[in-house]
Amino acid sequence: MLGQQSGLEARIAELVAPALDGLGYALVRVAVLGRERPTVQIMAEKTGGEAIGVNDCETISGALGAVLDVANPIPGTWTLEVSSAGIDRPLTRKRDWERFAGHLARVELAEPVEGRKRITATIMGAKTDAALLRLENGETLAVPFVLMRRARLVLTEALIAATAPQTARH
Repeated sequence: MLGQQSGLEARIAELVAPALDGLGYALVRVAVLGRERPTVQIMAEKTGGEAIGVNDCETISGALGAVLDVANPIPGTWTLEVSSAGIDRPLTRKRDWERFAGHLARVELAEPVEGRKRITATIMGAKTDAALLRLENGETLAVPFVLMRRARLVLTEALIAATAPQTARH
């Protein structure tokens, strides 16, 4: 995960990623929300990048619930939620930046890059340690993954068309 997972979320990601991989899914993001009765949110997609459906979420939930029960990273009672990344998905891995080149992204940074903490720009791909973004003025900006607090695709008609199921693209 690119600069976004730390502490408990990173530990949970380490626990669940191999189980997901074994089932043919890839981890997109882990979030832990709340304190009294935390909710563990797992966002996943099929290994090939396809969206997942309700049956996939049920399969993942059963498998990951067992993994988390055994490892017990969260003491007490907690809730597990499994979901698809969706169309305007978070960008959490280098391969996301490569896969969605040409689409618009919104990035929020922990520290400014060239005076900017929030950037909306076209994805141009990725280097080993940075996403490449084309700004409105045509300039290309390399944004280090470690500085990203949040990054997600912006919902556009081009993105909807590109992510529509094959049967709907006629």
